[in-house]
Amino acid sequence: MGHDSRPVEPEQERTGDRLARWADSRLGRRPVARSVRRLVFPDHWSLMLGEIAFYSFVILLITGVYLSFYFHPSSELVVYQGDYAPLRGQLVSEAFDSALHISFDVRGGLLVRQAHHWAALVFVAALLAHMLRVFFTGAFRKPRELNWVLGFGLLVLAMFGGLTGYDLPGDLLSGTGLQVVNGTILSIPVVGTYLSFFLFGGEFPGDDLIARFNTLHVLVIPALMVVLIAGYAVLALRHRPAQYPGPGRTRDNVVGLPAKVYAVKAAGYFFFVSGVIFFMAAVAEINPVWDYGPFRPDQVSAGSQPDWYMGVADGLLRVMPGWEIDFWGHTLALDNLLPLLAGTLLFLAMGAYPFLEAWVTDDDSEHHLLDRPRNRPVRTALGVAWLSVYAVALIGAANDIIATRLHMSVNDVTWAVRVGLFVVPVLAFVVTKRVALALQRKDRDLVLHGRETGVIKRLPHGEYVEVHEPLDPARLHTLTSHEQHRPLDAVPPRDGDGAVVRGTQRLRTGLSGFLYGPGTQIPKPTATEHEEITGRHGS
Repeated sequence: MGHDSRPVEPEQERTGDRLARWADSRLGRRPVARSVRRLVFPDHWSLMLGEIAFYSFVILLITGVYLSFYFHPSSELVVYQGDYAPLRGQLVSEAFDSALHISFDVRGGLLVRQAHHWAALVFVAALLAHMLRVFFTGAFRKPRELNWVLGFGLLVLAMFGGLTGYDLPGDLLSGTGLQVVNGTILSIPVVGTYLSFFLFGGEFPGDDLIARFNTLHVLVIPALMVVLIAGYAVLALRHRPAQYPGPGRTRDNVVGLPAKVYAVKAAGYFFFVSGVIFFMAAVAEINPVWDYGPFRPDQVSAGSQPDWYMGVADGLLRVMPGWEIDFWGHTLALDNLLPLLAGTLLFLAMGAYPFLEAWVTDDDSEHHLLDRPRNRPVRTALGVAWLSVYAVALIGAANDIIATRLHMSVNDVTWAVRVGLFVVPVLAFVVTKRVALALQRKDRDLVLHGRETGVIKRLPHGEYVEVHEPLDPARLHTLTSHEQHRPLDAVPPRDGDGAVVRGTQRLRTGLSGFLYGPGTQIPKPTATEHEEITGRHGS
């Protein structure tokens, strides 16, 4: 047996070593038990957004278990003989019959059912708000990229979990949504028909849809979400919680509450969130399936909209022109396919942004102090532009309701949304960036000149000036502790050997200039500038 002693290729060694270092820095090597004992939680209101999401998920599990005792996920037709007189004697599915049974016959059933629905809406809203907080403060940076991926996956699963639960009762509103889902699936080239037949158990509406959606909603999606939440918690314990800048807060410590104190406050907050959700369930009606009636494939309910988190998909579908093209003997329904692709790319851009920013900035350092959104104008503007696309598409999902309520043409509303999808994000980006830069200038002036006191002083030569009071050290630290990155050096078209530089490298430097180039940040005041102006005011 021979022995090959050839050295490892430098590129292979570098790639493998880099991958090992990347995994080690993100996963950590500290025991979880030791991390729990020494854990300190920063005390800031924005951290409660993640807690709301977790507590809502717990409520979802508890109420979901209760509802599963009475719900029958079947499309078999039965004659309704329950307490709701207007539908008595009609043919309905077993799922719809059991939904009415829970609402009118089971003690506390309607309260639990509505609490389950409200908790789902709060869960997705809190998850999205938490992800936006992480995005705008830069909490996704090394070593927390995997936390971001798990949170993003949790958000996507929550949306599909809500969609599958929304479609379980077999009412006319959920059936209308399923027709939209079926049309979108059928628009996928080559595999769309097979996916539709597999999902619905045959040609729409099929006989197995409710049973399959119930399996996804009750077993598959919750199990995956529990795994992601557990993984997120383990990673959060292995890394110190990121904290906002302030006096005494460095990259090597955490200022906040001990674990025991935090646990007591968290328990009280859980009961508070539970009380708010059940209060909403008690006073605010949601998803009254008895008003919609049972699903019939030949009927579509007017004014139907999905839950808000799926409104972006419905809005893109509504404003898309009815385009179709013939390709190799097949018809491509672009009016369904393009909105599906646009919505998918919108969320993929959100999920991939941390890795894109790390690649563009070539930043491999660990970050345990959060950014103030104003100090990252371009990132903040991109986030607001993303939100504006979501908001405009959500308006498009209600184009018929808006037209009816405001006595407008639905075509005018649709065209306004079409134009807004291209114009509003650009305006949102420009305005947000300028506002962030203006706030940076304000912070710079505060550091250099201090706080205005309203006291007017006359100088010996007759000039009147306002007396400024220097900021306290804590405020000065908050306004000046952030880092200001420089863009990567521009890359010439050819290197020193005359070889053409790769396009990805030129793209990287171009995006780096877009994030941190001229006009993207206001220079922080130097110590010399501060001393000069402070001395001038003191004189």
